[in-house]
Amino acid sequence: MAGNFVQEGCVIELAAPTGGVVGGTAILVGSLVLIPMVTAAQTVRTTFARAGVFTVAKATGVAWTEGQILYFDSAAGNFATAASATARRAGFATLAAASGDTTGTVLLNNIGAAVNVA
Repeated sequence: MAGNFVQEGCVIELAAPTGGVVGGTAILVGSLVLIPMVTAAQTVRTTFARAGVFTVAKATGVAWTEGQILYFDSAAGNFATAASATARRAGFATLAAASGDTTGTVLLNNIGAAVNVA
């Protein structure tokens, strides 16, 4: 193994941002959409998943289809199907979800940059 190898990368350790984090609740840290593995106060170093399949908060009003591109809306704190000024492309739906559902299943993989909508 390379002498400069640090860790795998699907789960990473970072300092919790201002306000801290709630385990299992998606958050934007810098340019990364992450799922904190545990609840932690701000500045406490903790683990975050940056890839994997998770049940997450879903924007209501629009259904999801399997394989559909999803965006994490950092202002709303949920995943949506449409781009917005606060949305970041973050993964794909792994299960269909009805428009009234408040949660959905997402393959998180931080695939895109911030969406720029004029």
